[in-house]
Amino acid sequence: MGDKTMSADEVVSRLQSGMTLGIGGWGSRRKPMTLVRALLRTDITDLTVVSYGGPDVGMLAAAGRIRKLVTAFVTLDSIPLEPHYRAARERAGFELTEVDEGMFLSGLRAAAHRLPFLPVRAGLGSDVMRINPHLKTITSPYEDGETLVAMPALWMDAALIHMSRADRLGNGQYLGPDPYFDDLFCAAADAAYVSCERIVDTAELTKAAPPQSLLLKRLAVTGVVEAPNGAHFTSCSPDYDRDEEFQRLYATTPWPEFAERFLGPAEEAYRAAVRKWRKEQAG
Repeated sequence: MGDKTMSADEVVSRLQSGMTLGIGGWGSRRKPMTLVRALLRTDITDLTVVSYGGPDVGMLAAAGRIRKLVTAFVTLDSIPLEPHYRAARERAGFELTEVDEGMFLSGLRAAAHRLPFLPVRAGLGSDVMRINPHLKTITSPYEDGETLVAMPALWMDAALIHMSRADRLGNGQYLGPDPYFDDLFCAAADAAYVSCERIVDTAELTKAAPPQSLLLKRLAVTGVVEAPNGAHFTSCSPDYDRDEEFQRLYATTPWPEFAERFLGPAEEAYRAAVRKWRKEQAG
C-alpha cells in the first residue's frame, strides 16, 4: 500500500517477451504512449496484445513485436484505419483475433471477475463466428433455452494505462468524457501500470472533479509513472486534444523513417524530436 511510483523504464523492465499485454484507451484517445515508446526501446517481442487499438498497436505491429492481436478495431479516429497496422496485417505479420466491440467488453468483464467466459448475444448471426471458429456457443440452462456466444475471458499478464491524474498509492482519475474501460483492463491483468499527466496528493483527487472520476483503485494498480504529455500524439482531454498534424505525419511516414527520427534512446529524445519538427513546420 506504499509509494508505487516508478519510471517508464522500470515498468518495461518488468515485462517479458511472450506476455499477454493489455493496453488501455480507445483508438487514438488516451493511449499510454510514453509506456509504449519505452517498450519499443527494449527487445521485448512475441507479445499477445489486447487493445481497442490505435497507434499503440500500429507501432508495435510495425516494429514486429506482436505475435497475436486481440481487438475490435485499430483506428486513429480521424484516420479510420491505422496504416502501420494495416501494412503489418497485409504482410501477415501476426495472428489476429477480431471480435465485436461488445464481445471485447464482455471478455474484459469476464477476466476482471475471474470467470472463464460470459454469455453474450453480440456476434450471433454475424461473420465473427465464421472468422473466429474457436469461439463457442452455450445453451441457457433455463426455460428459454437460448443459444448465446460464450465470450472467453481476456486474461492479461500486464496492462498499460494512461490517466489524467493519479496519486502515489495507485488511485487513478480521468477528467475527460469517457473512462474507455481502463478500470477493467487493470482488474483483468495480473499487474497494471498507470502513467498519468500529473501525480497529486490523494486529497486533491476529489477537489476538482466528481467522485465517479476516480476510476482506478489502488488495489488493482502495481505501479504509477508521472508522464506529462504521456498520451501524445493521442488525446488526453481536457489536458490536450489529439495532435492531428503530428498524427498525419505518423500515418504518412514509412515506419523505419518515423522510428529513426522520433524513437530515440529516451522519452526526452522523442519530445526534443517533436519540438524540432514543429520548428521546421513553422519555417
